[in-house]
Amino acid sequence: MDRLVVTNLTKRYEKGKFALNRVSLTVPSSNGIFALIGRNGAGKTTLVRILATQLSPTSGSAHINGIDVVKEPEKLREIIACVPQEARAINWTTPKQFVYAYLLWRGYSFKEAAKRAVDSLKRLGIGGYMDTASRKLSGGTKRKVLVATVISSEAKIIFLDEPTTGLDPLSRNELWEKLAELKKDHFIFLTTHYLEEAEKLADRIAILENGKIMAQGTLDDLRKMVKYPYSITVLSQHKVQKPKNGEMIIGVDGHSQILTTEREAKEIARKLVGKGVKFSMNPISLDDIFYHIVRKPVEEEGNYDEEEWA
Repeated sequence: MDRLVVTNLTKRYEKGKFALNRVSLTVPSSNGIFALIGRNGAGKTTLVRILATQLSPTSGSAHINGIDVVKEPEKLREIIACVPQEARAINWTTPKQFVYAYLLWRGYSFKEAAKRAVDSLKRLGIGGYMDTASRKLSGGTKRKVLVATVISSEAKIIFLDEPTTGLDPLSRNELWEKLAELKKDHFIFLTTHYLEEAEKLADRIAILENGKIMAQGTLDDLRKMVKYPYSITVLSQHKVQKPKNGEMIIGVDGHSQILTTEREAKEIARKLVGKGVKFSMNPISLDDIFYHIVRKPVEEEGNYDEEEWA
C-alpha cells in the first residue's frame, strides 16, 4: 500500500531550537487529504520542506511510497509537486504562461505543456482568466493558479503549505470545493491553521505543537481523545452553572462554552430552552479538540517561517 512514513524526524537549527523533535507519522498516500494543523511556528512548514526535498533533516527518516526523501530526492521529485507558503504567481505573466513555464521546467514538450496548462486551468474553473495578467487577478484566483500549476503535471502527491491564508471567506470556500474534488485522484498533504479547513476537507489529521506530534488520526479518532463528546455554546453573557461532569470555558466576549457528556448536555439544553436562552449544541469540533489537547488557542492570521526565527 502507498504510504507516507516519517520516523523520528528531527530538525534542529544552529541556535539550538528544535523546529521538529522526533516526529513520527504513518499516513496512507493513495488518495485523500492529510491535514497537519498547528499554531504559527509549530513546525508545519519545516516538515513540508523536508518531505518536498527542499530541506535536509538533522536526523530521522522519511519515505513516500517507498522512496527515501533524503537519499532519493531526484526520484521522489518525479511524483510530487509543492506549493510553498510563500509562493506567488508572477505579476507580469498570465496564468497560462505561468503554468506553461512550470511544465517546461519539469521536462514536458512545448506541445504537451501548452495542452496541460489549458486543461489544468479549466479544471480549477479559471479558464476564463488564462490570458489575463496575474496582477489583475483576485487573491483567490491567484491561489487557484498555483494549485492548477501543481496538478498540471503527473504528480499524484501534492504538498500545499497553508494555501488559503489571507483569503476572504468566499474565496477560501471556493478553493475548498476544488480541493475536495482533487483529493479523489490525488494525495494532498495540507498544512493549515484554519481548523475549519481541516475539519471540512481532511480524511486524516495530525496536531503539531512545538515541533512534536500531539495527536493523529481521523476526526473521530481525535474526538475519542477528549473526555467530553458534546459542546454547548451559550450565545450571550447569560450566567451558566458549571456542569457536574465537564468543563466550562468563558470566552473573551463573555459567552460560555460547556464541554460535557451527552446526558448532561441534554439536561443543560432543556434548562436553557425553558429560560429562553439562545445556545447551540454540537458534537465537539476540531477547534474544541485542538484547545483540549494543546491548551492554547490557534491563531487565525499571520505567517511566520520557522527557520527565520528559530
